[in-house]
Amino acid sequence: MSWACLCRSVSVPSRVTCQAVVITTPLTVHPPSTAHESAVCCDCLTERSATSPSTKVSFVAGVRAVGRSRVSPGRESRELGGVFCNQGSSCVGGKNLTIRMLRAWKALQGGKRDEDLILPINSSLSVTLHQDQLKTTTTAAISKDFTEDRIWLNGQEEDVGQPRLQACLREIRRLARKRRSAGDEDPLPLSLSYKVHIASVNNFPTAAGLASSAAGYACLAYALARVYGVESDLSEVARRGSGSACRSLYGGFVEWQMGERADGKDSIARQVAPESHWPELRVLILVVSAEKKLMGSTAGMQTSVETSSLLRFRAESVVPARMAEMTRCVQERDFQGFGQLTMKDSNQFHATCLDTFPPISYLSDTSRRIVQLVHCFNAHYGQTKVAYTFDAGPNAVVFTLEDTVPEFVAAVRQCFPPESNGDKFLKGLPVRPVPLSDELKAALDVDPTPGGVKYIIATQVGPGPQILDDPHAHLLGPDGLPKPAA
Repeated sequence: MSWACLCRSVSVPSRVTCQAVVITTPLTVHPPSTAHESAVCCDCLTERSATSPSTKVSFVAGVRAVGRSRVSPGRESRELGGVFCNQGSSCVGGKNLTIRMLRAWKALQGGKRDEDLILPINSSLSVTLHQDQLKTTTTAAISKDFTEDRIWLNGQEEDVGQPRLQACLREIRRLARKRRSAGDEDPLPLSLSYKVHIASVNNFPTAAGLASSAAGYACLAYALARVYGVESDLSEVARRGSGSACRSLYGGFVEWQMGERADGKDSIARQVAPESHWPELRVLILVVSAEKKLMGSTAGMQTSVETSSLLRFRAESVVPARMAEMTRCVQERDFQGFGQLTMKDSNQFHATCLDTFPPISYLSDTSRRIVQLVHCFNAHYGQTKVAYTFDAGPNAVVFTLEDTVPEFVAAVRQCFPPESNGDKFLKGLPVRPVPLSDELKAALDVDPTPGGVKYIIATQVGPGPQILDDPHAHLLGPDGLPKPAA
């Protein structure tokens, strides 16, 4: 495909220097093919902008064109037809929700672990879910007219001084200065001193134990990198906001390596397998509560590190072997081993929470009924056909294979009858209705709890961040403020 076919024309507001929008999927697994092709892209962008003195500029979009521009510093900031454009582009990126199968509480004290760097006490493994069903969308814009950094989450302005957000901004700006200062053609562009406006929206419950912080900070890091022209690995930037966010920068199955260095440079994410590796794998999100959890992950983790002896034992004696075994299960597509290990690790994670003092309990009565349902379903078939995992919240994530989805969804309906939203109970991927056999109904030894599960989101393994080339998807308007809700 030629680069000309990948170019789009996008309106750039006169006050906004550059925009970047992101969704909920970790960094795309396919980088630009070669440096030469990236250079051609930017030449195309610059030429078309310069020859058309209007508010239209071109930018690169496409599956493989994640837009690593390679323009000389002297060409990155210029007046084009009365519109000040940084890199002459309006860009967008995408990032998905990431669910952990092998967990890592981040260490906040002792040894080589550092609170500011957010380093884990053990490695962990996760799967990235598809942004067609679960996503975070983020727009970042910088302008000489902005007087301060500002951020909006789900339509509400938040405190931009939040330490982890500031850590991300400092790191991305440091990397941008480092990249520019490495060149010897021109001085640092003024755009590095511009303030940034950020708007971010989740299409799934926020702060409810569904990894919204990981999705959000991965999205943020990717968008800011596009705006400031940073090309380096973003694991450290994303990790400064939320440790799990470094895994969310990749699609498919991803490992967060704990590393050993005191500066955290080797605590990075790497892809174990791409999203296309296991096409039959399906994921069901059973939403028990969309409310914000009472004990946040950061506070819970800090208390566990300080008080749980089980946590240290788990990190040193259990997780290393499980990491190797889980990696094997993923690579061999061994669902029996994958499912059992996922459930065991989830159970041990929550045992660690109970071993914390005072104890932490993220699971609800409905969560425990879902655990019972899964084990009854598997016992009926004499094999592991479905597997649960719970993060720091009551909502269940259930892994299964495509041919098992209809029957298990029917089992959830049987045990947790929808109260009033029967037509909206199932979201995401379509699932054909099937009847339950009398034998399976009898095996499901769970008292019906009407409304216990609010709804189900059916999804699958997904890719990394995606660039949105539709200007209507941008969350900020021409004035750099959030667009009114539709």
